[in-house]
Amino acid sequence: MPSILTKEDVDRVAELARLELTESEREMFIRQLTDILVYAQQVCELDTTGVVPTTHVLTHQGTLRPDETRPSLSRKDALASAPDPDTEKGFFKVPKVIK
Repeated sequence: MPSILTKEDVDRVAELARLELTESEREMFIRQLTDILVYAQQVCELDTTGVVPTTHVLTHQGTLRPDETRPSLSRKDALASAPDPDTEKGFFKVPKVIK
């Protein structure tokens, strides 16, 4: 079966994913991704005439509670268990997660 993808296509995807591929991995991914695309094309070509469209295989819908306002914690109570509260300004600090 001829390959739908080129070496350059796989190299571009690997670059976007920040992956370094060996030559054998590159060849393997060309074959595997081509197989996936061929299968997807076969699915697209299926005749679904008469098939009822569905959005989910299960008919059960989740039970929703009424959207009602309820009392919440006071600012003082919320900040009482915060790791590094600034009670004067009304917020708490968290550790930096982005360099």
